[in-house]
Amino acid sequence: MSVGPSSLPPTEGTAPGAGVWREDAACRGIESSVFFSPDGERGQARARREERARRICEDCPVLSRCRDHALATGEPYGIWGGMTETDRRRHARRLRRGEYRPLTPRHARPESGGTGDAAPGT
Repeated sequence: MSVGPSSLPPTEGTAPGAGVWREDAACRGIESSVFFSPDGERGQARARREERARRICEDCPVLSRCRDHALATGEPYGIWGGMTETDRRRHARRLRRGEYRPLTPRHARPESGGTGDAAPGT
């Protein structure tokens, strides 16, 4: 079954078009098993799957929007915006402690337009 952010239902109460960013996601059409761990997955198998997912996210034109969505909605599972479940929990703990650390992709690259999305044609 192929499930990426574009196939997820819109969140109730969101404005029309709020999930349109999902149409441009690099993960669109990729098997959900790349982004969501199967029961009992551990160790090196999990690390390899997560690294593969992060590589897909790395060059995604909507990485920031995806990550922001996951953080805002408290997504408990999967890789979203290049962040694992552990990354998101760690980020939430830091915020609760009042720590501020800018969120950047693991392999940061300059963003254009301040929207977190790549400029058209790039």
